[in-house]
Amino acid sequence: MYLCNMELIKKYFPDLQDEQTAQLAALDKLYHEWNEKINVISRKDIDNLYEHHVLHSMAIGKLLRFKPGTQILDFGTGGGFPGVPLAILFPECLFTLIDGTGKKIKVAQEVCQAIGLKNCTPIQRRGEEEKGRYDFVVSRAVMPLPDLAKVVRKNISKEQHNALPNGIICLKGGELQQELKPYRNIVNVTSLNEWFCEPWFKEKYCIYLPL
Repeated sequence: MYLCNMELIKKYFPDLQDEQTAQLAALDKLYHEWNEKINVISRKDIDNLYEHHVLHSMAIGKLLRFKPGTQILDFGTGGGFPGVPLAILFPECLFTLIDGTGKKIKVAQEVCQAIGLKNCTPIQRRGEEEKGRYDFVVSRAVMPLPDLAKVVRKNISKEQHNALPNGIICLKGGELQQELKPYRNIVNVTSLNEWFCEPWFKEKYCIYLPL
């Protein structure tokens, strides 16, 4: 059965506060408007914003409930995914969103400002230039995991605050066996179909790599 945008989100995240619900609901109009000016989401995919981008991003919150004060780096955020939905979901955590493409970061900045998202800072910056320390680095299929781990290892804090050790949490799809081979003894792979029943999530995964 087809569910409208916020029904889909509330199906899996029923405990959202009113402000969170309002912020998530506002994303539809904002991303549609910005996508007309700056193509941050495929034109064919913008009408699937909530399933393919918002709920997909929030899958990371199914793997781990970040404790208040957790600092998270969204590496290669594009127009704000997964960082913006996660910052809405975890208002007591601090999110830094980086991307090398200025026009995409502008969209993320404008969206955050429009919905009053105070815990989310989008910055135009390449990953190699990022000097900050974070509990977790999150991403959506930015680059192969070994390459990502090499770039962000310097950014993982030694101090631990959460139920899982600090590291990388990324969202990926397709055939991953070769990519994950260097980490086969420590990487955790969860099928998103364990959390979401929609067919689109088949062969989509949440990858956790402690660093």
